[in-house]
This record gives sequence, C-alpha cells and structure tokens, in this order.
Amino acid sequence: MGGTEMNELEKKNEKLRQAVADIKAAILQGQYEACKGTNRIQLAVYYAIGKYVSQHSRKGVWGTGALETISSQLRHELPGLRGYSATSLKKMRLFYENWIMLDANSSVATDELESAIAIADSAADNSSVTTDDYEKNKSSVATGDLVTIDIYHTLMVPVTRDFPVEDFFKVPFTHHVEIYKLSDLSARYYYIHRTAEEHLPVEKLEKLISEDAYGHRNQMPSNFSKTISNAEMMRKAVMMFKDSYMLDFINVEEIGIRDSIDVDERVVEREIVNKVKNFIMTIGRDFAFIGNQQLLEVYGVEQFPDLLFFNRELNAMVVVELKMGNFKTSYLGQLMGYLTILDEKIRKPHENQSIGIVLCKSANREYVEFMIRDYSKPMGVATYKTADEMPENIRKALPDMEDLRKLLSEKKEA
Repeated sequence: MGGTEMNELEKKNEKLRQAVADIKAAILQGQYEACKGTNRIQLAVYYAIGKYVSQHSRKGVWGTGALETISSQLRHELPGLRGYSATSLKKMRLFYENWIMLDANSSVATDELESAIAIADSAADNSSVTTDDYEKNKSSVATGDLVTIDIYHTLMVPVTRDFPVEDFFKVPFTHHVEIYKLSDLSARYYYIHRTAEEHLPVEKLEKLISEDAYGHRNQMPSNFSKTISNAEMMRKAVMMFKDSYMLDFINVEEIGIRDSIDVDERVVEREIVNKVKNFIMTIGRDFAFIGNQQLLEVYGVEQFPDLLFFNRELNAMVVVELKMGNFKTSYLGQLMGYLTILDEKIRKPHENQSIGIVLCKSANREYVEFMIRDYSKPMGVATYKTADEMPENIRKALPDMEDLRKLLSEKKEA
C-alpha cells in the first residue's frame, strides 16, 4: 500500500476516532443531565447526534461503513451501552432530518421559521436566540462547516401556535421513530398529542397509524372496531356516522324559546319526532323510526331511551340518547343498559347487535375515545348544533322562514 493510500486511510480513521469521541462525550453529558429526570434531554441528545451524523455521513466525510465502525467502538469504550447500534444511529439521523425545521441553524429553519425560534435546552430555559447568534449559525451551515455536538443548543422549536412543544418532549424516542415517518405535519402533531395525552405504548401508536386514526378523526369516536367482530359490518358502522351533526331544522327561537338555559332534551326530542324525516336525512340512509321514549322493561324496572331506529343496511336497531350538556361518562353506562335490554329482550334472531349513540352538545374527542374503549357494546358519541347556534353571518344570509313559506305558496299558486 502506497504512502498516499496510507495517509488517506489514516485520515479516515482519525475522523472516525473523532466521531466516536464526540458522540461518546454527548452520551455521557446526556446521561448526567438525564439524571435530573427529563425525557427532553434524551431527545436533545438523539437530535444533536442525529444532526452530527447527518452532516458527516451525508456529505461523504466518513465514507462507507462508518456507522458500524463508530457503533462498535462506542460499545467497546462504554461497556453495557445500549441504543447506539448502527441502526439506532440511522434512526437518530432520520429524527433530525425529518424535524430539521426545528433546528435554527438549518437552512430549512431559515426559510420556513425565520427568526421565530426558541431554544429547548436541558434546563428548559426558553431564552430566545439573538439575531447575532442566529446569523452566525446560519453562516456556519451555509459554508458547510461541520460543528461538534451541542445537546444544549441544537434542538430548536418554532414559536408557532400549532406546534405541540410540551407534548413533543413527552413522547419517547421509540414513538418518535414511528411518527417522523409521516410526511404530513398535521398528522405528526395529532399522533404526538395522542401519545402524550394517553401514554400510548408504541404498539398502540403503530396500530393507530396503520388504521389512519388521523384520517378518520372526523368520524364519530366509537368502540366499533373492538365490539363488532364482522369486519364488513364494522366498516359500515364506522362509515355510517359522523362526529357532528347540524340539526338545522330545529330552531328553538321559532318554537318560542329564547334562552338556551330553557332548552332541555325533551324540547329537542320533540322537535326531532315532529320532523323525524329531516333527522333521518341528516344522520344517514336506510333509517326507519321505531319510536321515542320506547318502554324497555326488565325485572320490573322500566327504562325509556330517547329515540329508537332500525337501520336496514346495518340490520340493527340504533338507539339515540340526547343530552344537552357536555359529554359525561355516565351516559355510556346508561346507553350500555339500553343496548343490553334491546339485544336480549327485543332483538330478532336474524338481526345484528344493537348500536348506541350519545348525541350531546359538546365532547372532547380524545377523552371519549379513551373512556369508551372498554365497553362491550357498540356505541359512539357525536355532537350536534341547532339552527339558532349557527354563526350570525350565516343565519342572516338564510331566508326568513315566513318569507320562504310565502315564496313557496306563491310558486304553487302560479
């Protein structure tokens, strides 16, 4: 081997030795800070290492096989070290590259975030980057300079209303590996929030992503996937119901009620019964109205569900319980009782199990999904609005009901 080749090999080995030293220092620094008990530090370490690996490996500084060599040497120098295999280093690189917009030093941040950034460091000191620092960092990247690993000032977060800063740092790295694969930022934010809020295991997160929970977020929150064993029936049930309905045929002002506090479930129920055709057209196809306040009796105890329908496509009874206020978990227990009686005392042998819907004024979707999952009967929760709750500008644009009646009357006479 000639002298030139020896020199090139020695240069490569020196670069890899330096890489091992830099990454090792970052790991030890991160382990020290992590003793303070924050997931933020671990993510900062992985992000900073990911940036370091990306800048060196993507630009051909290290050459081929470098990550395997670095990983092997790290394990040799830090016995018992886990989570830093070549595969893991690649995941850290992707973590950085897929969230590069969070790094103020990147050109992507320059283009997309400009100066709207804040440092998320180990002490959670959210001091902003000065203009001088920002311009200096920008210049460094623009000229291709490679910097060492800085776990304190690498991870940057945009100061924007929709970025879930707190939730982002609550999500473990294993979960981030699944989330950063998504190209849609809104979808990433959605799964980040669900993971942080529900403390999801990674298997549950993977299932939500595979089922496209984000894409189906406008469908009614339900437990259909767990309680309806027939896949086709489950698909039809999921597609049948929406998460919100506009009952614009109900206007409490028209029926002499001016104050919302005077409105109760019976008023809404009465209007639905009076205009049941409108309601059926609103909630879906193939519904037949059985009745309201239908008597259900078992062991001498009488119960009266608000609205009872039969759906031909689902071949099942559908009970709708109306509620004026915000969703409460007690509504699910009440609905569970109705469904049990319907299935065991009323349902025909050829019919599918009954379905229950709570129709209330407002509901926290994630909370509903969390609370409804362990119920054994198929049920869901949707919200509704009446005509008097439409935005003022839309209401004003609609014709007056009395004028509309006169117009239709004139057309008939003509």
